[in-house]
Amino acid sequence: MSVATILEQFHQIATNPGAQKKKYLDQGKKVVLMAPVYTPEEIIHSMGCVPIAAWGADIELHESKRYFPAFICSIMQSIVELGMKGTYDGVSAIVIPSLCDSLKVLGENWKYAVPSIPFIPMTYPQNRKPTYGEEFTRAGYRKVIGLLEEATGITFADEKLAESIKVYNEHNQVMRDVEEVLAGHSEITASQRNDIFKSAGFMLKEEHTALAKELLEELRKAPETADKIKIMTTGILADSPSLLSIIEENDFQIVCDDVAAESRQYRTDAPEAETALDSLAKKFCQMDNCSILYDVEKKRVQMIADQAKKYGAKGVVLILTKFCDPEEFDYPLIRRACVAEGIPVLLIEVDRQMTDYAQARTMLEGFRDMLAC
Repeated sequence: MSVATILEQFHQIATNPGAQKKKYLDQGKKVVLMAPVYTPEEIIHSMGCVPIAAWGADIELHESKRYFPAFICSIMQSIVELGMKGTYDGVSAIVIPSLCDSLKVLGENWKYAVPSIPFIPMTYPQNRKPTYGEEFTRAGYRKVIGLLEEATGITFADEKLAESIKVYNEHNQVMRDVEEVLAGHSEITASQRNDIFKSAGFMLKEEHTALAKELLEELRKAPETADKIKIMTTGILADSPSLLSIIEENDFQIVCDDVAAESRQYRTDAPEAETALDSLAKKFCQMDNCSILYDVEKKRVQMIADQAKKYGAKGVVLILTKFCDPEEFDYPLIRRACVAEGIPVLLIEVDRQMTDYAQARTMLEGFRDMLAC
């Protein structure tokens, strides 16, 4: 297939998750929703179910406002709004981690707002590095397994999990390769790049891996291009079509990212361990460089500056989800580290209810002029 054909496939999947859900349900598969972020997909996959990402949508909020204060992340509110509208009907359960205060609220409110879809909590330890952190994580996974068995009627098997871990580790490596190769191809737009990453949340990983490998093969045949202003993006979510369109109009190329919904989730593989469940627990405990993972040294801050330098990014755009406290706390430190390396930083605040991006347009136009000097 040509690059254009492959990119169109990614686009169709990324922009129509409902069709993907229906396809898998029509195949007789059970679908389980995954709220952000670091939901143990491998467990869901190993039980023969299809993990589908639930990051909400760019919609106006109505019914979900009954369950949330105004000052809370719109990702959480829109997930509940979609659930109450019936968008997720047909799925067997939703797994919601507890890595920030908003996610904790989401889980509790889901039980009352969308009682037709079982809520399965995944309680992670913030202090995950010591042995007791790994034991706590493993215990949390066991609870998820028990509730998934109850919701789906499917029995968990550790040997099946080992097979799924291999699938996910391969996908992680392929997606890391994708980021590397895309950095040399400025003809791939910000929207197309987002489609590649976003579609992974709506496909079985082995299917996404196969399509991503085809893309890599075609891109590696093509000559590299570098005729745009290179930037790095960071944040929780950066999938707004309006914002991505403005980035494209200003001749920016996203050469790398530290976005939770994109490259951030593919950095860590599950290592070898005595059991597959041990391996999965170790994977989480080895994760770093994320705003919602406890790190007293804030290693993520310098990592962003180093990654921007590695890929030749002239600037960093921090796409801040409104009311996301962990990202807000990291911003001053990120700015200081990047400025110390001579890398300008632009902060753009977004919300899943936004319809007018005029302010973001003006800021990106000014940023472009500054970087072009």
